[in-house]
Parts: sequence; structure tokens; C-alpha cells
Amino acid sequence: MVNYPNMKKSGLADQTVDSLKQDTSRRGYSLENAINASNQYYLAHQIANIHKKPTPIQIVSVSYPKRSAARITEAYFKVPSTTDYNGIYKGKYIDFEAKECQKTSFPFSNIHPHQIAHLESILHHGGIAFVILAFTRLHEVYLIEAPFVIDQYKNGQRKSLTYTAVQQHGHLIPQGYMPELDYLKVVDQLYFKGESEW
Repeated sequence: MVNYPNMKKSGLADQTVDSLKQDTSRRGYSLENAINASNQYYLAHQIANIHKKPTPIQIVSVSYPKRSAARITEAYFKVPSTTDYNGIYKGKYIDFEAKECQKTSFPFSNIHPHQIAHLESILHHGGIAFVILAFTRLHEVYLIEAPFVIDQYKNGQRKSLTYTAVQQHGHLIPQGYMPELDYLKVVDQLYFKGESEW
């Protein structure tokens, strides 16, 4: 067993967003799966090269029922992770965190100080940094620019980002089939104004 903090399993990766919107009994789809599928689309179409960051782990115990079926049974994080994704798009470095929330506010306890410091460092060095936040019950996903998240985290009057604040300061990401979550369309609007899309 790998000891992942706060990991949630979804199992809804194979469904389209439209079918999820029609099925109100579902609690939402996996944001990670949607981003990964979108990244595969971007890579296959030579649009961008963006990947989920691997997290370094310390393997403690391995089970060897047979040589071809070795399995890690216990492992721990070596170091705290930074953010979830990074890569390159139109010659610019991109780095972002992806979060899901079931309620209509995103608690800052779900993002860690070292992640905020990492986003600040990316901005300092001229990269593009943001947070993708999914309100799973509402079937809405937003891109929120890092400067706003950092400011609210450090100086805001609340211990969370409200849905209203995200609507006002974030950018709704188009959802579809291919790519499933077209967050680069928002990146184009924010950082590459006047340039032609892919």
C-alpha cells in the first residue's frame, strides 16, 4: 500500500462530461483523469507537452508472490510534493495544482504552504502558474491564476475560496470530448492574447 495523503478514488474516467451532467446520482468525475486525458490529446496533436509530476517515494516493503508479479506493499513520500502538473506550451513553462471540492468553497487547508511557495517561485522566474479547481457537484471547473490564489491564501479574510470568488476571479474551463477539459483555451486567452490558437 502506498500511503497517499488525502487521496480519493473516483473510477469515473471512462464517462464523458455530458453523461456525468445527466447522471445526478454521481458525485463527480475524477479531475485528474480529465486533465490526464486532455494532456494526452495535447501531446498527440503536438499542442503542448504537459505531464503529471511523479512523486518520489521511499519503498519500505515489496511482496514477491512470483518474479513477474512483484508488488509494492508499503511506501512513503520522500519529500513533500510541489504541484501536480508541469510542462511547456508555446515556449512557456507551465506549472499548476489541480484540486476537487465537493462543497461550494475550497478550504485553504487543502493547499500547503510549500505549494504556495512553489507557485510564487514559478511566477518569479517568468513561468505560467495557476490552480485548476473543480466543483464536482456543480460539474464546473475553473482556472484560477496563481497571483489571486496566493494573495487570498496569505492576505484574505477567509480560510477558503468561495464559489462566488472563484466565479468572479476564475475562468470557467470549456468541457467536451476531445480534449475533455480544454484548459489551454483559457491559458491562450490569459497569456497569449492576439496569438492564433493551435
